Parts: sequence; structure tokens; C-alpha cells
Amino acid sequence: MKPILVLCLGNEVLSDDRFGAEIADRLSGDDFGPDVEVLFVSAAGFTLVDLLAGRESALIVDTILTGTSDPGTLHYFPIGNLTPSRSLINSHQMNLPTALEFGRKMGYVMPGEIQVLAVEAQDVTTLAEKLTEPVAAATSEALSRIRLWVGDHRKSS
Repeated sequence: MKPILVLCLGNEVLSDDRFGAEIADRLSGDDFGPDVEVLFVSAAGFTLVDLLAGRESALIVDTILTGTSDPGTLHYFPIGNLTPSRSLINSHQMNLPTALEFGRKMGYVMPGEIQVLAVEAQDVTTLAEKLTEPVAAATSEALSRIRLWVGDHRKSS
């Protein structure tokens, strides 16, 4: 099996959508060892199948727009058919659960567990290489949660 994966998604030039890039950058200083891989990608849908194939578990870090929570709120949930993450669908509306099912049907070994840690965004349309204040304030807690997730999954894998 490949290492467990912390997959950070987003767009580096769209204000809060750069949350994944910020998280991946800050995690780059952690020495998780060879059994953990941290990646940042600006991709969605079928593109993610190859990144997830052959892994036991993965944590996806992204932005979310539920409209029911304040900006900067962290949401943690298992991947599912209604996953409303910003990057888990592309312009053709191919969501990640559909891509995972496609991967399985094509014979790939897909993760048995995928969790999502998403921050409620305030602004994902402004061209800016800076997070809004509430999302920036959530990064420390997000990093703590990710490090705990990694620690829990290293013990169980």
C-alpha cells in the first residue's frame, strides 16, 4: 500500500480557496516519515483517482460553502455522495464519490476511508493570494486536527 495521504485541494490565487495550499505549505515542515504523504493539487474528479489509488486512508483538506456556518468554521466528515467541498467537483460536475466508484470499477484499490476537513470560506472568487481573516484564523486548529488524524492513522495502518 502507498502511504496514507493528506490531500490538500484548492486554487492558490482565489482568496480562501487557497486554504489547501496554505495547509500543505505549513505541513511541509513536519517530518511525518515515509508512511505519510502530503500533497497540494488544483484538481478534481477523475484526476484524483490516481492520487488516491492504492491507499488505505486519506484526509482531504479543502474549502466549503454551506451558507449555514460562519466563515472560518471547520467541518469534519466522511466522504459521501453529498460532499459539498469546493474542489471535489469539476466544471463537468464529476464529484469525488463518483470518481472513486469509477476507480473501483476500473480495478483500482481505492481507500476504505476518506475523511474531509473543510473550512467554511468567506470569499472564493476574489483573485488574491491571501486568505480572509476568519479562514486564516482557522489554520492553526486545522493543522492540529490534521496532525491528530495522521497520528491516529499511523497507529492503525
